[in-house]
Amino acid sequence: MKILYMFLTLSLLTLTTHAQNGMLKGRLTTAGEPIPFGSIILTGTNKGTTANEKGYYQLQNIAPGNYEVSFSAIGYLPQKLRVAISKQQATVLNGSLKENYSKLNEVVVTGVSRATELRKNPVPIAVMTKKEMNENVNNNIIDAIVKGVPGVNAVTTGPNISKPFIRGLGYNRVLTLYDGIRQEGQQWGDEHGIEIDQYGIGRAEVIKGPASLTYGSDAIAGVINLIPATPAGRDSVLKGDYVADYHTNNGMIGTSLGLAYKQNGWRYAFRATIKTANDYHNKIDGYVYNTGFREYNLSGMVRLDKNWGYSQIAATLYDNQQEIPDGSRDSLTRRFTKQVNEIATDDIKARPLVSNNELTSYGIAPLHQRIQHYRLYTHNQVKIGNSSLDAALGLQQSVRREYDHPTLPQQAGLYVVLNTLNYDLKYNLPAIGGIESTIGVNGMYQANRSKAATDFPIPDYNLFDAGAFLFMKKTFGKLDISGGIRYDNRHISWRDFYVGPNPANGFERQIKLPDTAGAHLQFPAFKHVYKGVSGSLGFTYNINERLLLKANIARGYRAPNITEIGSNGLDPGAHIVYLGNRGFNPEFSLQEDLGIISYLPDADLTAEFFNNQVDNYIYQAKLTDAGGKPVVIVPGNSTYEYQQSKARLYGAEFTVNLHPRAVKWLSFNNSLACVTGINQNKQLVAQSNGAAKYLPFIPPLHIRSELKVTLQRAYGAFSKIYLKAEADAYAAQNRFYALDNTETATPGYTLINVGAGTTIKLRSEKTLCELFFQVDNLFDTAYQSNLNRLKYFEYYTASPNGRLGIYNIGRNISFKAVFPF
Repeated sequence: MKILYMFLTLSLLTLTTHAQNGMLKGRLTTAGEPIPFGSIILTGTNKGTTANEKGYYQLQNIAPGNYEVSFSAIGYLPQKLRVAISKQQATVLNGSLKENYSKLNEVVVTGVSRATELRKNPVPIAVMTKKEMNENVNNNIIDAIVKGVPGVNAVTTGPNISKPFIRGLGYNRVLTLYDGIRQEGQQWGDEHGIEIDQYGIGRAEVIKGPASLTYGSDAIAGVINLIPATPAGRDSVLKGDYVADYHTNNGMIGTSLGLAYKQNGWRYAFRATIKTANDYHNKIDGYVYNTGFREYNLSGMVRLDKNWGYSQIAATLYDNQQEIPDGSRDSLTRRFTKQVNEIATDDIKARPLVSNNELTSYGIAPLHQRIQHYRLYTHNQVKIGNSSLDAALGLQQSVRREYDHPTLPQQAGLYVVLNTLNYDLKYNLPAIGGIESTIGVNGMYQANRSKAATDFPIPDYNLFDAGAFLFMKKTFGKLDISGGIRYDNRHISWRDFYVGPNPANGFERQIKLPDTAGAHLQFPAFKHVYKGVSGSLGFTYNINERLLLKANIARGYRAPNITEIGSNGLDPGAHIVYLGNRGFNPEFSLQEDLGIISYLPDADLTAEFFNNQVDNYIYQAKLTDAGGKPVVIVPGNSTYEYQQSKARLYGAEFTVNLHPRAVKWLSFNNSLACVTGINQNKQLVAQSNGAAKYLPFIPPLHIRSELKVTLQRAYGAFSKIYLKAEADAYAAQNRFYALDNTETATPGYTLINVGAGTTIKLRSEKTLCELFFQVDNLFDTAYQSNLNRLKYFEYYTASPNGRLGIYNIGRNISFKAVFPF
């Protein structure tokens, strides 16, 4: 009876307390139109909610008192209002947000400890939203970022293979993150891209320069953080979207289904994607043989949000069959031919022609690569008073197989499996004297193993990486200062690796101890520890609300990767024999950044300047003999040897984005990016008569302009109608690494693109679908990007049409529809 009495008493007290509390409700709008799924938060409390699809919200059980209410939504300027909550009745408070034409106030988290406004961060950062990525229709996520972020380029091997470069630096110097977890595949290879589902990304953040201290070493160029879309909307309602995407040039068909559900703090998300394409074409080469692909993606996430913090577990699966072009042709007709014999008996001049059916087929050719990537990871945060503890753990497996034996199509030429364990632990300390600080440790363990292959470009190796950091920031009135320091330690080792004949198929195989008779030692044992200190210090000075000045200086560190120190063999997909150097030292960079941002009512103006001095810079160069002739170790394949020298990269990015208030339907966005890369090996430059003066793979001057018209009213079921035209201009690249014909000059070109889009709504105001239409390379311009690897896929020194190498994709018309539900 006592227990029953206590229970009834507590229940009555609870009911009484709830009855004495108040409620806040209202609607979130912009210019009288509802803003769906905006955020409403009581500042300084853990109470908050999300508006429904019509902008209405409701917050219950609020203790009486005076509060500050924060209204926010992506694409709008935030609003803060004061309100008094009284007992036993509902208080009405409506939010009215103004559209944010500038990105300066968007919240980002890349490279910093806590959520930070873009305008307060001294590090150069760019943000791309889901809307912008949808409007920049592309074959892969990296190409969409290249279009939207000045200073970002990509090395490509066909439409589906793009590896990001930031300010002239790429490969392992760009740290790619998926949902904050370091992406680890076989980044050393040119011939495959980022293993991420482009339709599942809700936001992309790009940090330029070596100022990201919290995610690990190697990011001398910068960081690209790809953040998957998370469930939004009301509780207990299944939400989702279906995406249909079609490209005319290579017949690419993309289809993706996403599902999301929320209830009582739990969030669930799932996505499945399929992409398939045949060979792409242009007016010089016609259809480019062996550039088709077939890609599958699956992802799932479960997350619990509570007052104490959150816990999330997620998994992804990526499976891509990517054809491998080699550029072989008939010398007179320039039609593509195909390899049908093994290298030992192959006659490049006697290869059969590729049929038209093979060029337009969605079937994957026997000579192809297969990249599989599996990822399981967890994010967790525990709030401890005014501090928090964040922990993340990730498991990844990358399986890479390249099939290059025409007489044994099931025999992989390259077959490597890379397993990676990522770990990250950081503590966000309580603010002391206005100083926010974070300490942490993170790193990874890797094990790479070769399987039943015939070619072995890299050894089996083990790698353990650990780093500790401290990051701090503080505001002094109009001045925001942030910076930190990091120490990294990397152990890498491998045992003796023997290769010998395989009597079962006539090729080579890995021979393991103790029976190594008849084998040769391809990779002698190696063990080394690389150490490095990196750090950054910067400030943002708010001269006023409209004018900002930013400055940052950062020291970056990167240990040599496996191919730079350990390679000694053929990579079949790249058609390159790589030769590494065990004696390489780590790269260290010192970069200065200066930025000026003017946030005007009718325009955004930015100017960013950088100067980057790199010690022990590592790059690829063609290997030649004493007579200056290319060294050929494997017939039909080039031989590249890694080099190391001092280097300097400097340049600037400018943007002028006009959005006049008097003409709300018009916007005119312009950007310019330039970078120069200088090889500071004075002896080599002198010996080569200046041929080695510039660094390889440096993008030329890039200017992009976009004129966009957005209609301000709906026409029946059609709303948010926009039309746009773009000019994408690249100057000639005459400053290239010309020694031994590693690179050649690249003519300039301008591509004209046009696009349109609209949202179709039902009578209930519910969105039926979003439509996007785009034409890239409207005038079918024939061009070769200087970062297009296919430019150098050529077997002859002369051509009947005067064109050598393979050209980039021609005119492409794309249609994309997104059906939310």
